[in-house]
Amino acid sequence: MGGAKKRVPAIEGWFRMNDAEPSLLGVRCSACRTIYFPREAFCRNPECEGGPLEETPLSRRGKLWSWTDNRYAPPLPYMARDPFEPYTVAAVELEAEKMVVLGQVVPEADATGFRVGQSMELVLDTLFEDDANEYVVWKWR
Repeated sequence: MGGAKKRVPAIEGWFRMNDAEPSLLGVRCSACRTIYFPREAFCRNPECEGGPLEETPLSRRGKLWSWTDNRYAPPLPYMARDPFEPYTVAAVELEAEKMVVLGQVVPEADATGFRVGQSMELVLDTLFEDDANEYVVWKWR
């Protein structure tokens, strides 16, 4: 029999696979200190001559900025459960960086109780599974 499924990131390099302290992984320009998520190949700050970009973990907590329900499956290359199940998407302003990051909300969250400004926390959760793997992404709780 197959044994336990392997937990793998659904998207490589965007987040730290650490259940106790997951974090999104951005990059910071070493010259002007501007932070980007998702990763960039070069600094886009027009006032910066650019410098090497350094990987940096981002805040795990933030404030709810907005949210909506996604009731239709996005087009490929999006990976989703089959059949598609609607889910809530939240825009969360990260605590330290003050940038807004989109992500799914954990399924057990009741969006009818959401309010702008409430605290949100980054967690890891299953996006979907196949016979061999459990594909994990970050979500908001």
